[in-house]
Amino acid sequence: MRIALFITCVNDLLFARTGQAVVRILERLGHQVDFPAEQTCCGQMHANSGYRDEAIPLAQRFVRTFQRYDAVVAPSGSCVAMVREAYPRLVGGEIPKVYELSELLVDVLGVTDLGARFPHRVTYHPTCHGLRILRLGDRPLRLLRAVKDLDLVELPGAAECCGFGGTFALKNSDVSGAMLADKCAAIRATGAEYVTAADNSCLLHIGGGLSRSNGPVRAIHYAEILASGEHDDGEGSHE
Repeated sequence: MRIALFITCVNDLLFARTGQAVVRILERLGHQVDFPAEQTCCGQMHANSGYRDEAIPLAQRFVRTFQRYDAVVAPSGSCVAMVREAYPRLVGGEIPKVYELSELLVDVLGVTDLGARFPHRVTYHPTCHGLRILRLGDRPLRLLRAVKDLDLVELPGAAECCGFGGTFALKNSDVSGAMLADKCAAIRATGAEYVTAADNSCLLHIGGGLSRSNGPVRAIHYAEILASGEHDDGEGSHE
């Protein structure tokens, strides 16, 4: 199987360790992962903001870049949802098979235990795109439950949005801030050391809220947890 990594803009600019974690996971399973250098933004920000014409060339470039691969994996539910749901309307034709990491691992490769170890108390936030559009269900949780020494605790009101929503957080900052405050309070109530999710954009928002309250909880993409080993202690987490 020819697998390509679509890193996404946020990860490429701010969270390179997440992309590296995805590669480590797949290489551990015996797969080679290509990284096409010609990849760019998927156009989600443009399309969501009403700039459909500007999004189309980006979508076309994505299709040209990744069409030769059997599977494209991305550590971002929102970007995967963009390709899967919006591209047929934007560009039509055959769209590359793009998977969020847990979909590729659980549904395609048939694995849940990756031999990871993460001796910490963790709570999981199911992001809106993953929950409502991709319908990831318990796939990320099944992967996390298989991590050695990880204490996974349920997040109260887990299905509630964190308030990020891309440009929503900028255009509706008061509402976004109130939603974030509720999410951060729920996370702190779990007593978790880490909050994890499938989207670093949401974790960036949540992590910022947690840091401003001087709380001990840190945000980390679940790919970094799954890539951890016997001698890792969470150093790959977001500061």
